[in-house]
Amino acid sequence: MSTLRFKALAELPFRNYRQDNFVEVPGKLSELFCSNVFSEYTMREYLTKEAFSSIMDAIKKGSQIQRHIADQVAVAMKDWAMSKGVTHYTHWFQPLTGSTAEKHDSFFTPIEGDRAIERFNGGMLIQQEPDASSFPNGGIRNTFEARGYTAWDPTSPAFIMGTTLCIPSIFISYTGETLDYKTPLLRALNAVDEAATDVCKAYFDKNVTKVMPTLGWEQEYFLVDSALYISRPDLVLTGKTLLGHSPAKGQQLDDHYFGSIPTRVMNFMKELEIECMKLGIPVTTRHNEVAPNQFELAPMFEEVNVAVDHNSLLMDVMARVAHKHHFHILFHEKPFAGVNGSGKHNNWSLATDTGENLLSPGKNPKKNLQFLTFFVNTLKAVHDYADLLRASIASASNDHRLGANEAPPAIISAFIGTQLFSVLEELEKVTDGKLSPEEKTELKLNVVGKIPEILLDNTDRNRTSPFAFTGNKFEIRAVGSSANCAEPMTVMNAIAAKQLKVFKAEVDALIEKGLKKDEAIFNVLREYIKQLKNILFEGDGYSDDWAKEAKKRGLNNLKTTPEALKQEMDKKFADLYEELGIFSHREFEARNEIKFEKYSTVIDIEARVLADIARNHIIPAALNYQNRLIENVKGLKEIFGDKEFQTLAKEQISLISQISANVSNIKVGVDNLLTEKEKAKNTKDSHKQAEAYCNKVKPLFDTIREASDALEMMVDDELWPLTKYRELLFTR
Repeated sequence: MSTLRFKALAELPFRNYRQDNFVEVPGKLSELFCSNVFSEYTMREYLTKEAFSSIMDAIKKGSQIQRHIADQVAVAMKDWAMSKGVTHYTHWFQPLTGSTAEKHDSFFTPIEGDRAIERFNGGMLIQQEPDASSFPNGGIRNTFEARGYTAWDPTSPAFIMGTTLCIPSIFISYTGETLDYKTPLLRALNAVDEAATDVCKAYFDKNVTKVMPTLGWEQEYFLVDSALYISRPDLVLTGKTLLGHSPAKGQQLDDHYFGSIPTRVMNFMKELEIECMKLGIPVTTRHNEVAPNQFELAPMFEEVNVAVDHNSLLMDVMARVAHKHHFHILFHEKPFAGVNGSGKHNNWSLATDTGENLLSPGKNPKKNLQFLTFFVNTLKAVHDYADLLRASIASASNDHRLGANEAPPAIISAFIGTQLFSVLEELEKVTDGKLSPEEKTELKLNVVGKIPEILLDNTDRNRTSPFAFTGNKFEIRAVGSSANCAEPMTVMNAIAAKQLKVFKAEVDALIEKGLKKDEAIFNVLREYIKQLKNILFEGDGYSDDWAKEAKKRGLNNLKTTPEALKQEMDKKFADLYEELGIFSHREFEARNEIKFEKYSTVIDIEARVLADIARNHIIPAALNYQNRLIENVKGLKEIFGDKEFQTLAKEQISLISQISANVSNIKVGVDNLLTEKEKAKNTKDSHKQAEAYCNKVKPLFDTIREASDALEMMVDDELWPLTKYRELLFTR
């Protein structure tokens, strides 16, 4: 193994000088934008007016596409794709594996007379039938029930990858249950559209006919040289390092953050941006992150469904482009101990079809009251469904990152800034019932009217908050870098929809009792502010004091995935989804089951890999070096007298003893680990199994790692089998 390590290191000096690494941007990036997307612009060119109008109605109004229109779209899509060298098509979908999936079918169709044509019709566009037997389903179906369906999602544009036309699709079982991330997301988006539009039309702007949630994600990642990556079996099999002593220099100097981007990395970024432009992914930001070899990219805001698709697509494109530049992308939330992990901040807002951001203040009291309505209702939704939001970002890998002085804690709180907090305190004092003319004037001029001015100065951010208001959007900071954004976005839009429905019902009830519209809104918001204040926190979320204070406030601190998933099964959450038509109880329970099973599987794999590396790589290397020391001691004894020998061999003998102690600790630790792993694996109840992996198996990793990392500092560098942190983190 050490041979593989040094062969990998020997390749590094030549990486920056390979001609295939250099990338030139071909003209303006804007000229490449959407060139491989069946975009609105392309549809205008290839579709009839009837077909184009039908597709746009489906996108904007959710109307159904007739079969004859689907046939026209399919022919146009095929002609456009074939003009770019495409030979196959696939329904591109997002099963519950955490990655994307595709089954390629050819346009090629034999016909009579030993001839062939390229064919693609509406039926092929609308539906495809992949084998669904091996995808996670949480017990919804038996393994032998293989049939599943993918169905075209016209709200997300088709695109070309290589020689394949990719059609974004939903994925459902033969009996109609959802088996993917996209289907519930689309349902949640529809729910919040209806609820938010109703509020806008009733109280603020009758011209609003649609509300579109928007998302701007920020993707963090690590780049590791591909040869070094292959030399680490833990990275290859688990996406993270299970062993490794921290280097003398890590991120202490903060010299990597926003620093000059290394040449080789810049070439990777250039090519990635070119591919993103072709695929319509509007990436605009790139920079070094805090940890060595950690980077970030971010796009402009997009409609949530498209943004989620683009992030899933981007992760695939990043891996492909990285391979061309002899890098490997690490999306794991915590691939290296001792330095920051990676997240994927989700910046969420609501936009109307009249061009307004509902979470951005306006220029008059009416628009500011609109802002306050959606602002307070969002906070109330997070207050009422905090544990559901926490569960949506739970995973074995994200557990390593949350609350580790680099990411928000597992306690769901909200940061809004001291000035907006003061505004809420003023609103909390609103008179119960009808307001006097003087109070109305005071509210409109000195409370609601000053919000734009306040937000201009409210530029500070609290990086320790999992849910922070940052001027005209809410930032969900706890999402992990490997996650599919669809899950937290499904929760966020579902709880917002539910809360807005409740809000409208309560306001309408007060209006029926004789209150004017503004009075009714202020009265309802006042009560919400009183109820939600316990999640508002402006301080240091990393501190122990906050954990104690949160407990006093009744906020849950769900530190592990099993804890979060157990809380997720509250009937209140299942009822929410069923009421909004997002999940049936059966589908919701199946999702929860899948997440429990995935957690256990991930920890099981990590345990097996750790045991293998410890027994087959670390212990042999340590014993090899120990034998060299023993030979050295024997030689000293042959040459020197007893007294001189005792002095000269003292350190070697001590080192031999320390190696033996650490080897013994590893051996005992591995034996205990495998014993507990088997016990956990044989636990039939999936919830109890996950708890066993979390509480009995996972803690044993630390004992083995501590002994292995100690040996790394003792054993001759030339004998050490694993590529070291200094090599993984500081080679670019």
